[in-house]
Amino acid sequence: MAALIDGKAIAEKVKAEVAAGSERLIREFGEDARPNMTLIVVGSDPISKKLVNMKANDCEASGITPTVIALSESTSEGKLLRLIDRLNRDDDVKAILCQLPLPEHISTKRVLAAIAPEKDVDGFSARIDSDDYDVAACTPAAVMRMLRESGVDVAGKHCVIVGRSNMVGKPMAIQLLLNDATVTVCHSKTEDIASHTSRADVLIVEVGRPGFITADMVKEGAVVIDVGMNYVDGRPTGDVDFPEVEKKASLITPVPGGVGPMTRAYLLVNALTLAERRAEK
Repeated sequence: MAALIDGKAIAEKVKAEVAAGSERLIREFGEDARPNMTLIVVGSDPISKKLVNMKANDCEASGITPTVIALSESTSEGKLLRLIDRLNRDDDVKAILCQLPLPEHISTKRVLAAIAPEKDVDGFSARIDSDDYDVAACTPAAVMRMLRESGVDVAGKHCVIVGRSNMVGKPMAIQLLLNDATVTVCHSKTEDIASHTSRADVLIVEVGRPGFITADMVKEGAVVIDVGMNYVDGRPTGDVDFPEVEKKASLITPVPGGVGPMTRAYLLVNALTLAERRAEK
């Protein structure tokens, strides 16, 4: 039976580190250096609103000042882009987040590209071709911290990622390579995915399909990181068939309570980093 990787507990540790970092920054540079985060949410999706509120609460608990801007579902793409441009040019704004998903009439790609890299708290604009960047994409950075906290050294290990999104899969592969793992990335066009996942020492899944990874697709004793967040009958569930895979893995993340809290915690890490970079200029 697998041991659980407790994302909530590790996230509390990260938040305490950020709070201490915020205090140090303010002591050294004054109150004007306090980290802040502007969170934009478009539409009335209850899950998006809940997540933004949780992120704002995390900020307040970590010495970061949150500002929530809620826009109606009918907000045009142009209006949203003009808002982001104004925030980019506002010297008082240190970090910007636009909650996803956006309404269908708004291009996610254009909106995310519009956020200035020096204010991109999600880390989506991070240069993933090297380790020379200010902030990293939150979920991959969070997963690496969870592995370290759990005593998992990926150097030399075969790590398999199921999913190739720009937000998780691709930057996750880079993070693993930077830490000397051997990496395989599977996706919707991969033939016989199970032949790859069943050989993984560390399996990371982000496909958006409830229960996609079953026990027969997992190597005995593997470490399984479930990045998926799906809602079935109103209840959150991951991409891994947790009850069965738990019996076979050595370590596993639950959903909820696994990667989610850690991703939010790394927003705070990035917000602090962005504020530090600005204060040190």
